[in-house]
Amino acid sequence: MNIFNVISLLGGLAMFLYGMRMMGDGLKESSSGTLKIAMEQVTNNPFKAFLLGVLVTAIIQSSTATIVITSGLVGAGIITLKQSLGIVIGANVGTTVTGQIIRLLDVDDSATSWLQFFKPSTLAPLALIIGMVLIMGFKFKNSSRIGTIAIGFGILFSGLMNMTGSVTSLSDSGLFENMFSRLGDNPLIGYLTGAGIAFLLQSSSATIGILQAFSMTGLLSWNAIYAVIVGIYLGDCVTTAIVCSIGAKPEAKRVGVVNILFNLSETVVVLLGVTIAHKLGLLDSLWTRTVNSGLVANTNTIFNLTCALLLFPMLPVYEKLSRKIVKNEPIAEGKYDDLLEALSPAFFSTPALALRSCYNALMAMYEAARTNIEKAMNLLHVYDEKVVEDIMEEEDNIDTITDEISNYLVALSPHIKEDYQVRILNEYYKVVTEFERLGDHAVNIAEMSQDLDRKGLKFSDDAIREIDILEDLIYRILDLTRQAFEKRDVDAAMQIEPLEEVTDDMVNALHDLHLERLRKGQCSVDVGSSFLNLLSDLERISDVCSNVGVETLTRVNVELESKAHEFISSLHSGHDETFNQRYDEAHKEFFGRLDNKEQPAAK
Repeated sequence: MNIFNVISLLGGLAMFLYGMRMMGDGLKESSSGTLKIAMEQVTNNPFKAFLLGVLVTAIIQSSTATIVITSGLVGAGIITLKQSLGIVIGANVGTTVTGQIIRLLDVDDSATSWLQFFKPSTLAPLALIIGMVLIMGFKFKNSSRIGTIAIGFGILFSGLMNMTGSVTSLSDSGLFENMFSRLGDNPLIGYLTGAGIAFLLQSSSATIGILQAFSMTGLLSWNAIYAVIVGIYLGDCVTTAIVCSIGAKPEAKRVGVVNILFNLSETVVVLLGVTIAHKLGLLDSLWTRTVNSGLVANTNTIFNLTCALLLFPMLPVYEKLSRKIVKNEPIAEGKYDDLLEALSPAFFSTPALALRSCYNALMAMYEAARTNIEKAMNLLHVYDEKVVEDIMEEEDNIDTITDEISNYLVALSPHIKEDYQVRILNEYYKVVTEFERLGDHAVNIAEMSQDLDRKGLKFSDDAIREIDILEDLIYRILDLTRQAFEKRDVDAAMQIEPLEEVTDDMVNALHDLHLERLRKGQCSVDVGSSFLNLLSDLERISDVCSNVGVETLTRVNVELESKAHEFISSLHSGHDETFNQRYDEAHKEFFGRLDNKEQPAAK
């Protein structure tokens, strides 16, 4: 034994851990959309939730990630704590899949020719070659992502081979033999060793993989490793509970507590069961048997699966205990607390979930701004100071949501790798500012109405009638804006621009009519100034909606990103027949109402 063997061992460990992280990240990115849909549609059937937990963890190669995501969904109110329990148990079983993959270490040189392909010495370089070819030689949609997964797989097995080579060189050391024999003599030491390593590495799969690599020394017996495996469960779940608890609501924290309770129960069941079986002589053929990678993997899988089945009826008990351990906090009074809680860092590992939380908050923000605009416009007809207060209070909420979404998008940005998700993030970052501006214009209109009321002034009947017509046009644009953003509706987005052009024409026409009233002495200067300010705010509302429509089009057609201004200019210059037809129809409708002074404005 020398320092170079130790360096080689640690280097192999580093490669193994990095490869596992790289492969897991790639798998999470590739499955995040499906993962979002699946985990949101969990039913109240605990067995289905259990199967979902097994499947998701097997795909993303991390029980910690699965449980943290589940905790985030519970905190966001997407699923309940009761629905999450089966997922938590399933995640503990799903994490054993990694060990079953690593057992390929047991494939030896005497295997048949087709099995030779599954030897790590063949798989590792093959996976690295495939990964590099996909990344550097292909440009199809998922080539880079699949290549990253393949390279992670190759690095993982390269690290494993490096570790097994190093521990084989170290197996002649008396220190190793003495250490492993102590694990067999004292299960408590083995249990604490497994818990400590899993806590430090923050991965039960990685710790099991290291144990599998050490099994290649031929010095590990089954009685030396079973307690280590059980200890791994506790070390990993403590890390998971800590992550689940950071800045989380009580309901989300309880997910991590349930995971700890299950793993503690698993510890008791396994240690008690193994002790009884050993005393009865049922494990005599296995007790001192030298383990290999496959036996380690099988032991881990059997322990988890058996405990999951035995402890499944305990789910209601775990839920009750978690509620006693984690007390409810005082109910928050914030109107949008649930939406803001959903902007959780727990979703950074699955960007689809994080972006969905942003979408929900943005939709609420739009609805708040739209409602404020309607309330503000109604003040022109019936002034109510209480309504003004409500508008101002909701504006504070809109500003809060704006800050939270903006900060969240900045923090999320480094975790976004897929091009289509980058486009979504860019759209949201721009749209959040536009929706805030809608709220600002509502406040401007409310403050204008407040000022008129305090001065005892009001608009003339002609001015009110003209504003009502323009208001109807603005509401139609707002409806199309909601449809475009909510459903990524390209046709709705295209309909905004001709209506925005009609709005500009309408504002100019109303401006001229207002000046005529001023010349005839039918309107005071103070009221006239407010009227012009109102026209300006309504015109800018249509401009904001136009910007949202353009962002919807840009998200769908990335080529517009650098040519948005030219595209809009082309529409306005009359080069698009559909635009021209929609413009003519809207112009005829609203200006027809303006010219027909006997016809009341439609509301």
